[in-house]
Formats: sequence, structure tokens, C-alpha cells
Amino acid sequence: MQKFEKKELKKKSENLSDWYNDVILKAELADYAPVKGCMIIRPYGYNIWENIQSYLDKKFKNLGVKNAYFPLFIPNSFLHKEKEHVEGFSPQLAVVTIGGGEKLKEPLIVRPTSETIMYDAYAKWINSWRDLPLLLNVWNNVIRWEKRTYLFLRTTEFLWQEGHTAHATSAEADSFARVILDIYKKFDEEELAVKIIAGEKSGAEKFAGAQSTYSLEALMPDGKALQMGTSHLLGDNFAKVFNIRYSDKEGKQQFVHQTSWAETTRVIGALVMVHGDDHGLILPPRIVPVQVAIVAIPIKSDQKEKDIFVDKIKNELSISGIRVEMDERYEDSVGRRFNYWEVKGVPLRIEIGEKEIKEGFLTVFRRDTFHKEKMNLVNFVQKISDLLDKIQVEALDRHRKFTEENTHTVDDYQEFKKIMKGKRGFIKSFWCENKECEAKIKNETKATSRVLPLDAPEEKGKCIYCGKAAKYRWYFAQAY
Repeated sequence: MQKFEKKELKKKSENLSDWYNDVILKAELADYAPVKGCMIIRPYGYNIWENIQSYLDKKFKNLGVKNAYFPLFIPNSFLHKEKEHVEGFSPQLAVVTIGGGEKLKEPLIVRPTSETIMYDAYAKWINSWRDLPLLLNVWNNVIRWEKRTYLFLRTTEFLWQEGHTAHATSAEADSFARVILDIYKKFDEEELAVKIIAGEKSGAEKFAGAQSTYSLEALMPDGKALQMGTSHLLGDNFAKVFNIRYSDKEGKQQFVHQTSWAETTRVIGALVMVHGDDHGLILPPRIVPVQVAIVAIPIKSDQKEKDIFVDKIKNELSISGIRVEMDERYEDSVGRRFNYWEVKGVPLRIEIGEKEIKEGFLTVFRRDTFHKEKMNLVNFVQKISDLLDKIQVEALDRHRKFTEENTHTVDDYQEFKKIMKGKRGFIKSFWCENKECEAKIKNETKATSRVLPLDAPEEKGKCIYCGKAAKYRWYFAQAY
């Protein structure tokens, strides 16, 4: 473990954006790369991504999804087969025109997403109803050239998983897309402790080339919404372009119906922004790389006795499945070592010094509340486990409360504009679903339609902008 050099952390309470970048660097989640718009994910940050991968990969495999890998380079002609798709990505494409010192016969696109390269293969692999459903997922990186970047939240290169499935019917595909959405929602809420609003995107906000897009939206501390993940019903749009057909049980040729879905490293950005404070990160126990940090304090008496005591505590916690790290950097002051773990957002710190060893107890510090308690050694492993569970639940409760307090039901456009000029947040308003109204609202307030909740009741109302009849209240917010 490296020596910790204490540096003053910027205050979240004073400037969220400055604090966000600062805490990511000082907590050693990531660093800036030499290439503009890219970032280096450091081991602590990548460990979080590995925990995300581990959870989602198991859930996908339980559905019968298999992992695969497809090339980074995509022939330019593939991307141009689907008009909406290429138009949606054109401004962000990175294009390779020279390879091996020679001009390429056809430019290659550096993967912005894998639909086209994968569906060319699907057309070869799918012939009969027996080949369906085809359920594949890939863990990879993608390139989307960004002008304005933000660590984790918006970078030119990012890591993600993208799932692509083919089904016999539209109903089957839609059902699968919703199942994936539910997996994402449970993960975001139960593991990341981030309150989610799940729903369907408008026509203007849906994925390029999709029939429908289902999205997960979370409210950040500055009142802006962050898209946490998406699941798309592609219908037979891409199947027709790439000629992905199958013979049904009657021997008739049919186009497949498809889905695609993804969650990215941007959820780590949400994790940081939602749960941190002026002292650093506050990471929920289920996703954090280190759940308990044991800080051994130098003692004047028998060092061997201390080592035996500390090792016993660490081993018993580790055996129970709790992720523990020992801190014996005696060259650093105790205060510096405490600060190190506070910045990194480790949920619990156990302090062990001369008094704890002699009297047989643990001093346990909660990162989220800064509360310290003396914990008896009887059933201490279960007590620590219960405390971690409590911290996890309370983290989601805090963000749920924040989201509810900053969600406004609005029927007057002037009030809508006033909220958007102030503290922002989610606004639930009737909208007639006309593109022109949506565009004008965005132009005048910076708010975009985020989602129509899947369980939204049909009501009688008037569009927040034009006053015409509207059936549903949509969620609006300024987005990242």
C-alpha cells in the first residue's frame, strides 16, 4: 500500500462539478489520459467496474445469454445500411482511412456500438425457428467522439456491456427488453443505491433505429437527470436491412425481431455524484471494493499480541465474505490514514490500538454518518455484516428521499420555467407528445422529456406547452 499524501479536497457543498473531478482523482478512481476526452481507469475504479460486471453477467447468464466478442472495426458500408442509425452517430464517429501505411479501399469505423457488425453475422447464423432466440452479450469499449467530456459521465472512449438478441415475435422481443430493464433497475437501486425512474423514451429521444427505447433515469444533486441504462426494442428494422430471416414452423420466411441493451461505466459517475460529501466518496457496501478498512494503531506493549489480535479480526471477517483491507502504514500519522479511507468512501473503519486489545473490543467508524461505536467481540462478524446491510439500505433511502423532494408536479408553464431556472429537478407534466412542443420546451428551458413511466396512469390533461389534450404526465429534466 502506497504512502498517502493528504491533499485538500474541494467542497461538494460549494461546487459540485469541481468537487466531482477532484474526488475522482484523489480517491484514485481514474485519471486524465494524454488523449483528449479519454481517461485512465485506475485499479480502485476498475474494481468497481469488475463488481458491476460480476453482478450483471450472472443475471444475463441466468436468462440464457452468452458472451461473445466482435471486431473493433466496422466497414463504413455496414453503418450506412440503416439510415436513422448512421444519422444518429455520424457526428461522433472515428474513421480509419489508412492501415499499414496504405489508404484503405473502404474506410473503417471505430466501433460506436455493435449492431451492424453483429447483425451481419446474425444473418449467417439464423436460418430456422430452431436458431431462435439468439441471445448474445459483449463486454467491450466503444468510441464516440465528444466535444465536451466529463470523467465517467461523458468520455470519447468508455467501457460497457451491450446485449443483442433476436426473437421470433415482436411480443417476445419486447418482453425480453423489459426483463433486461428490470435487471438494470434492481441493480441500480439495490447495489448502487440510486433511486431510478424507469420508462419509455419519446420518439425524439429514443435510440437511432429503434422502435422503442426503455430508459432508466436518476436525479443528480444539481437537479439534472442522468441516463443510467437503456434497453431497446429494435423491431424488425435492422433485420430487414441485414436480411436476418428464419423459416417458421410452417416453412414460411419471417424477419426476426430484435433487442439491444447496455449499461456503461457512467454509472460509476452516478455513484460518485449521488453519495459523496465534502470529505470524499461514500460508497454503498455491496459495490465498494473494500467494505471494511482495519487501521492498526502503533502500541507500546507486546507487538506480537497486537498482530495476533488484528489478524484474527481480519481473518474472521474475510472468511465470512466481507471485503477487508489492512492498513499498517505506521510511517503515516493515524489522522492521515483515517482521511485516506474517508476519501475512498470505505463504509466501515475498524480502529485497533492498545486499548482495544487490552479491553477486548473494536472501535467501529461509519463513513456515511461519522458515528463511532465500541463493538463487543461477541458475534462481531454478524454485527459488522448487519451494519453494512443497514448502511446499504439507508443510502438508497437518502437518495429516494432526495428524488421525491425534488420531483415537481406542474401544470403551469411559467412555473415549469421558474423551476428549471432555479434548483431544477424532475418535473411531471402533461405533454401532447408533439415533437414541436418537445423541441420548444428544450430550447426555452433546457429540459428534455426523460421518460414516460411504464406504469403511468392514463389521465385527462392539457399539454404543459400548447394546452392541447394530453393523456400522460411525462418526466422532464435537464440531462447530462
